[in-house]
Amino acid sequence: MSNLKKIIYNCKQATFLIEKKAVKRLSFREVIELRIHLVGCSFCRLYKKQSRVINEMVQELFRSSMHSELRLDESFKKELQERIEEELNRHE
Repeated sequence: MSNLKKIIYNCKQATFLIEKKAVKRLSFREVIELRIHLVGCSFCRLYKKQSRVINEMVQELFRSSMHSELRLDESFKKELQERIEEELNRHE
């Protein structure tokens, strides 16, 4: 099989390059191979779009969770305080 046919029919390699591109820069050859494949493969074009959306959603999830403040429930804090005091009173 010629190199061009390998590029055109290799969805496994294309999806690998799509994911690689999300984390680092592709080489010139990889960019060309991916473009050639995507021209003829609607499945990988759809995969690329879905992958981008998923990556954006995960990044947003991490960004939003970093900005939110985590707080203990008031009833839990009260119960914990009581347990601490009980333990301290036992050892006096």
